[in-house]
Amino acid sequence: MSFATCDLCDHHEDKLAAGTLHVLPPIFASFGKQNTFAGPVRTLKVFEDNVLVRAALETPGNGHVLVVDGGGSLRCALVGGNLGVLAQKNGWAGILVNGCVRDAAELNACDVGIRALATHPQRSFRKGAGDADLKVTIAGVAVYPGDWMYADVDGVLISRTQL
Repeated sequence: MSFATCDLCDHHEDKLAAGTLHVLPPIFASFGKQNTFAGPVRTLKVFEDNVLVRAALETPGNGHVLVVDGGGSLRCALVGGNLGVLAQKNGWAGILVNGCVRDAAELNACDVGIRALATHPQRSFRKGAGDADLKVTIAGVAVYPGDWMYADVDGVLISRTQL
């Protein structure tokens, strides 16, 4: 899949105006080998607990993007090197974390696209709390399971439909 988020915005100004295409604020750092990635979205809502993140990434990704609403917490990491390897092995196109990641060097060796707010060396709790496959809000943008995410070096887009 070849695209540029700038071109997608230019070609779909009507969708931007209608609110069916959104540009996430430029707050996400890039990790992983894939600077450009896209796919249909699966969602998780967790807080400082990555049990559901691991469980999701252990399943076949089939080119999906896992969007993890970690509440924007900067107190621990929700994704690390082992989960990056799982995402790659199981065919996920990418991961977006509204929170932190760790093991940045290991993540950068994975053939997957990853966006997160920051790095943090501490791992998360492991209680298994959270919800899957529901609407989440990432940086003020509603993201639904089945939406499409497009990410490249210029930014991250969320679209209600495949572009």
